[in-house]
Amino acid sequence: MNRRVSGWSFFGALLFFITISLTVTLAVTIYAYVYESTGGERGIVALVMLLVILFLSVLCTILDIFRRKFMIDRPVEQIVNATEKIALGDFSVRLRPRHGYHEYDEYDVIMDNLNVMAETLGRSEILKTDFISNVSHELKTPIAILQNYAQLLQREKDEEKREQYVDTLISASKRLSGLVSNVLQLSRLENEKIQTERALMRLDESIAEAVIGLETKIEAKNLDVRCDLDEVEIFSVPGYLEIVWSNLLSNAVKFTDEGGMVEVSLKKEGNFAVVCVRDSGCGISAETGAHIFDKFYQGDTSHAQEGNGLGLALVKKVIDVLGGEISVESELGKGTAFTVVLKDER
Repeated sequence: MNRRVSGWSFFGALLFFITISLTVTLAVTIYAYVYESTGGERGIVALVMLLVILFLSVLCTILDIFRRKFMIDRPVEQIVNATEKIALGDFSVRLRPRHGYHEYDEYDVIMDNLNVMAETLGRSEILKTDFISNVSHELKTPIAILQNYAQLLQREKDEEKREQYVDTLISASKRLSGLVSNVLQLSRLENEKIQTERALMRLDESIAEAVIGLETKIEAKNLDVRCDLDEVEIFSVPGYLEIVWSNLLSNAVKFTDEGGMVEVSLKKEGNFAVVCVRDSGCGISAETGAHIFDKFYQGDTSHAQEGNGLGLALVKKVIDVLGGEISVESELGKGTAFTVVLKDER
């Protein structure tokens, strides 16, 4: 965070100028006094002026040492110590600027920026630790299922039970594959510096393809899917938007009871495309809604086996990367509606 540097630099330069001016004035005054007192005796004048110059030089040096000690060396030492601790992973470091907010000098600005950096790195470290912990936890379940049922399958002779075990193994492997895929996608979105090149695309066709991709699940639950899609072209990243539609639609299908309804609409409003995915499912509470885009958060644990809590985190990250907005409205027992707003930046 940038801070405006106050007039402390000017004050320091002014103080240095005054010191030099007084020193020169004093030397000239002493020279005039000695010259007049000795009648212009060059040897005496030269000796006295040599001693005066030596004295003034020592005095200025001592004053400069104290100035550097308190105005330069001390803040530099604090900054160096802080950066060493941060480099070793101690993000609890906080430096106290020497001047008030509106009177910062360069060192105060550096200290303040180091405080912000340490705080940001500290939060990132906590998030990274939690993320690794959550990934490890999520990996354990499908891996344990794979191991256990593989052992059972090895010993089981009954053909019907063997088929059940195979189905369970396939389900667990799909969950594991989905988790790894989502983690990789999320990691790429969070760390890539160069975004994928944007292209002109038909948004309605992209959404329609996502709906068709869920046709089997829709038919299995006998859902009434209603699509109201205007023909909308937008300059965006097709691969990223596929992630958005896939997750929003699959969630709508997953959390809607058999025979329920899912509505998908696409409208062009000025320079924006507005997509709404609405379902008649179980809805979400206000508490769940506050965390719905958090990684690994699953408000409805009854569907925990069907996901890993990364889908909506991915959606949010994609929308952020594309510069759009996403919002959610929901009521328990009455369904949920996700609204995505994307700007056409042609």
